[in-house]
Amino acid sequence: MARRSGSSAGREVVGGRRGERHDGDLVAGHPAPRAECGPVNVLGIDPGLAHTGYGVVARRGARFLALDGGVVATPGGVALERRLATLYAEIEELLERHAPDAVALEDLYFGANTRSAFAVGQARGVVLLAAGRRNIPCSSYTPQQVKQAVCGSGRADKAQVARMVCTLLGLSDEPLPDHATDALAVGVCHANHAPLSAALAGARSR
Repeated sequence: MARRSGSSAGREVVGGRRGERHDGDLVAGHPAPRAECGPVNVLGIDPGLAHTGYGVVARRGARFLALDGGVVATPGGVALERRLATLYAEIEELLERHAPDAVALEDLYFGANTRSAFAVGQARGVVLLAAGRRNIPCSSYTPQQVKQAVCGSGRADKAQVARMVCTLLGLSDEPLPDHATDALAVGVCHANHAPLSAALAGARSR
């Protein structure tokens, strides 16, 4: 089974007001850097086999809000199919709970560690399957696109991204788990793209 934290099996839920799960509660957010748009809820995902970060970001007009965030952890030494099944069940629960308008994932990057890239690809496939079964649209963003959307620079480092995520979402300065921070950043990135995507879709339908 996945690592447990509190009552959320498999998820290390971000503690305190920064990501604690309370139905109906919103974490105080800050103004979004772009023009206002309709409400949108995004489940951001930083995929991985051992650790998958998740962050639910809402955009309400010109403000960003963090609704949830944490990490789904699956232990090594367990059969691959069981680890993927655990991840699938946890993503299903998040989709059921938050009913997001979209799922946004960090794009797969084939670096020097090909084995690690394949594991990330398997985790991405599980997330895409869970979203696809519910007809929830998915989008992928490169790390550079996420950094550009959050920090205004595709060369920002992890510390800069973490600080800007906290600023945009009105979170405390206490450090978040890296995977949760990355997932929230992906959610912010998609929420920033939502107005343009909606406008382009409307133009194509006319």
